[in-house]
Amino acid sequence: MFTDFITILDLVGVAVFAATGGLVASRKEMDLIGFGMMATFTGVGGGTVRDVILDRPVFWVEDHRYLLVCLGIALLLYFFASHVQRRYVVLLWSDAIGLAAFAVLGAQLAREADAGPLIAIVLGMITATFGGLARDLVAGETPLLLKQEIYATAALVSAAVYVVFVDSIGVAPLIAAIGAILTGFAVRAGAILFGWSLPRYKQRAGRIYK
Repeated sequence: MFTDFITILDLVGVAVFAATGGLVASRKEMDLIGFGMMATFTGVGGGTVRDVILDRPVFWVEDHRYLLVCLGIALLLYFFASHVQRRYVVLLWSDAIGLAAFAVLGAQLAREADAGPLIAIVLGMITATFGGLARDLVAGETPLLLKQEIYATAALVSAAVYVVFVDSIGVAPLIAAIGAILTGFAVRAGAILFGWSLPRYKQRAGRIYK
């Protein structure tokens, strides 16, 4: 049952992230190829980096369904994105859902590859954030990852909660995954709604050595 949940979560996460890529492409008035590229970069980018680091087969090369999902979402949004009002708001919330889900997915796959708890958490964050980073860089926008409000931290929290629940507390993986996704999404939602952010470094004059 948990394996089926992870597979569904993976496909849904790819679809959600691909949709955010398609929405950015629509805001940038790209052609159909641009939609496909943006959806694919966003949908599979983070997972590709994760798999390369873990030295495991890249998931979308092994299973073509992921590419079909990305391209299908791109085609759908090419024709219907104009019907989505306030696309940036939809982008933010869709990205928040994908962020929390992919963080858990990345952490779980890292655990299956016998990665330690810390590495699993970091790879969960990478899985959740690198697709959006690629999307924003290609589109010439400031990546959400680099904005002041909490973003990568939400992914880190989601992955950490999952790993702690499963490895330290012994919570069933399915329950741990649902709890971790809800926690990470709540953190990101707080950042969107209330502007939550971590303290930032403030530039100070350097020390003068004599």
